[in-house]
Amino acid sequence: MVDGLKTYGNEKINNNFKDKKPVFICTIATTDTSKIHGISGAGASEQLNMYTPAADVEIMKYGKPHCMSEIPETVSEGEAAPTPSMLTKSCLELSETDLVVVDAGCEIRPDLDCYTLSDSYGHNISTGHGVDNPKEIYNQAVEISEKLSEKYDYLVIGESIAGGTTTALGILKALGYDADFKVSGSMPYNPHELKLETVNSGLKKAGIKPGNVDVFKAIEAVGDPMMAAVAGLTIGSSVPVVLASGTQMSAVCAVIKAIKEDFDFRKITIATTTYVAKDETADIFNITCQISDDITINVVDPKFESTKHGGLLNYLEGFVKEGAGAGGAMFMALMCGYTIDEVREKIVETCSK
Repeated sequence: MVDGLKTYGNEKINNNFKDKKPVFICTIATTDTSKIHGISGAGASEQLNMYTPAADVEIMKYGKPHCMSEIPETVSEGEAAPTPSMLTKSCLELSETDLVVVDAGCEIRPDLDCYTLSDSYGHNISTGHGVDNPKEIYNQAVEISEKLSEKYDYLVIGESIAGGTTTALGILKALGYDADFKVSGSMPYNPHELKLETVNSGLKKAGIKPGNVDVFKAIEAVGDPMMAAVAGLTIGSSVPVVLASGTQMSAVCAVIKAIKEDFDFRKITIATTTYVAKDETADIFNITCQISDDITINVVDPKFESTKHGGLLNYLEGFVKEGAGAGGAMFMALMCGYTIDEVREKIVETCSK
């Protein structure tokens, strides 16, 4: 047993990651869906949501954003809850892990070298047209993953996309899964009704009958660029994969199954935070079990209740919960041999600067 870690599923899968050499891939994207008032708390305003993914990876690389003047913060009471990219940055520094950025389609581009998979970014899925070119994004991601698999023992794939749980709901419903009131969110109040209204509008306008649609048509209508990219990165990998996120990665697993029905989910694990796993407004376990019984979920508890950092304490109140691959990055640090106390102390140090 590893302190701060609970494994739901096949515990033996963690042997694929212990004391091995990982690479951390942050897949970023933006969509106009995140501009819908009240649908996301990933930035201080709907317009600033479009800067968050670029700022997240700039923080991971440089320690501060270049695309905006201040570090993106989730709206919360009292001291602002730090962006989860600061948690990820802490783990990357602690474990000395390489960072690779995949821009699947952003309105605001990051100021760093990265793989760019699309000239456009995601639209508002309520229109029934969410992504311009999901198959092209997927194919390019497969090629990138094949190359990275030659250099590293396993891939840790995180995501940063505001409004990503709404598009996750969209793709899950389109593919026929029962996901209503089950996707998570970045605020204590989860706007399920607004998410459902947005998704149902998109499905209707796209003429999609749930459970009877081509997966790329589904992404094109009510998905986002990130899920096409992460599906490609996962399927293209010849080494084990950690999907670092919450219910968005459950949606990615649904996409993977729809693309490759015989995909072996025993080669991957979803790694998330305890704040997603214990989210009473969502149910990552129910969603994932509908897709495959072979999907293992690793849940990391950084025990922020042990800190005096006001912003991190907001995670205990339901703010942020996950993002920028934070859960997977902490899992990776644990697999590299660091204790949860060392991980938390590094996070506090980073957030206090």
